[in-house]
This record gives sequence, C-alpha cells and structure tokens, in this order.
Amino acid sequence: MSKSRDIINANGTRVNAFRDTKLNIDFLSITDIAKYKNPEAPNDIIKNWLRTRNTMEYLALWEQMNNSNFNNEGYNTLLSEAGTNAFVLSPTKWISETNSIGIQSQPGRYGGTYAEVDIAFEFASWVSPEFRLYLVKDYQQLKKNESSHLNLNWNVNRALSKVNYRLHTDAIKESIIPLKLTKKQEGFHYATEADMLNFVLFNTTAKDWKKAHPHATGNLRDNATLEQLTVLANLESMNAELIKEGLPINKRARKLNKIARDQLQTLVKNKKSLNSLKELRELNSKNKQNNNLLQ
Repeated sequence: MSKSRDIINANGTRVNAFRDTKLNIDFLSITDIAKYKNPEAPNDIIKNWLRTRNTMEYLALWEQMNNSNFNNEGYNTLLSEAGTNAFVLSPTKWISETNSIGIQSQPGRYGGTYAEVDIAFEFASWVSPEFRLYLVKDYQQLKKNESSHLNLNWNVNRALSKVNYRLHTDAIKESIIPLKLTKKQEGFHYATEADMLNFVLFNTTAKDWKKAHPHATGNLRDNATLEQLTVLANLESMNAELIKEGLPINKRARKLNKIARDQLQTLVKNKKSLNSLKELRELNSKNKQNNNLLQ
C-alpha cells in the first residue's frame, strides 16, 4: 500500500494523516483525535463510538457506496448485537468482520486507527463539535499546501506522470465508451452503489471483471483509463445528489450511463489536441477536489 504522510495541527493536537494512493483516499488518525478527549485511553473512546448503532449504520453506508468487497452479512451480524450490554466493538473486529476499507489499523511508528476523512470528521463531531471545526479547517488548509502530499494537484501530477498517453485510435475509443444499458440491465439488482457505478461506466462489476482478468494487477478501477477515472469522479458526485432526490437505482443507472457515454465521447474527441491534455489534467484535479470538499 502506497502512502504519503502529513500532520495536521488542530488547535494544538497533532493528528497524523496519509493519502492511500492506491485507494485514492485520505485518512486521518482517529487515535490522535480520541486523545483530545482522553490522552490516556484513546482506544476506549474509539470502541465506545464504534459500538453504537448509529455509527455502524453510517460506516456501513459509506462502505456500500465505496467498497465493492464490503461484507454485508458480517455487518448485519454485528448490527444485530448492537445495544446489548455485553457488546464491544474494536476497530480490528469491525475490519475483519466487514472487510472495511474506510477504517484501517496501522502498525509501526505512525500506528493507530485511521479513518477516511469524512468518517474521521464524523468521529470528531462525536468527540467534540468544537474540535471538529479546528480539524476541518486545518485539513482544508493542508490540502491547499503545495508541499503537502495530500495536495490534490501534487497527487494528480504524480499519477499523470505514470500514465502512458497512447494515440486514441477508433478501436481504443470503442473499448472505453460504455455500452448503452438494455432494459434488462436497467432492472439488474446491484449489490452495492459501487457495483452500479462500475456497471454503468465499465459494463461490468468489479467481481466479474476480476474473474475475466485473473492475472491482472490491481482491480477494475486500477486498470481504468484517465478518461474513465475522470468521468467516474463526476458520476460519484452526481449519484450522491440523485440519491438525495430519492431516485430509484434503476433510474439512476440509466441516467448515469447516458452521462458516462456523453462525457467519455467528449473527452476522447477533445484529447486529439495537445491543449486538451492540459484541460483533462485540470478537469481531473477539479473533479477530485469537488469530491473531497466538505459541505
């Protein structure tokens, strides 16, 4: 796992942060956040937060939207035990039972429990609403810092430097433009929101792609083109808004599939000129920034 580390100083409390460049996710140390409340026993603070039903439901929703390998069965088992006097939930148990990616336990010098930034802010609110404000402010400042590894432009430039820009022949165009969903596919039961987004953009789920490419390095999204990742960032934001509007998943799938087709065709067409490559870089950076902005 590739990490780029930084430190946030929130009202005098040092909070370790890192960017998982493989998952493309920022993480904050909730062990450090818990120390703001109880420097002597931060792990107890985390366990008390994890064991609540509201916390578990929030974490599960985040995982279902971002983690195609989330173990819903394991989650439901834990949820059924929530509220009982004997129920205790540690980060390691949550991770092992649900295959979580939003909560991680890190060993070594910077060890502790880490959480994706939105989850970390949720935890910080539970610890202290005042401290959360300091944490959010300093995190946003760090994201703007040109020398920070969490800076979006730094990460985009680093990722782009590894990409081999090939000429987009007609055959390549055909390989990345998603097919239009059939009526049967529109009614397909998607296991997770991530499955649905993968299907409307790549015409397959992460699990089916892995079966079809058993020797490939990384997962479906690791092997996506820059254009596909750019559109995916847009789709994730749009899907969140459509969920808020109460649109059912089959209608969201149809709408997002059309958007994916239109945007990819535009990006591929515009990439014929050298100037469009720069525009694509800027668009990718803005999309990632929009996905990470706090509301």
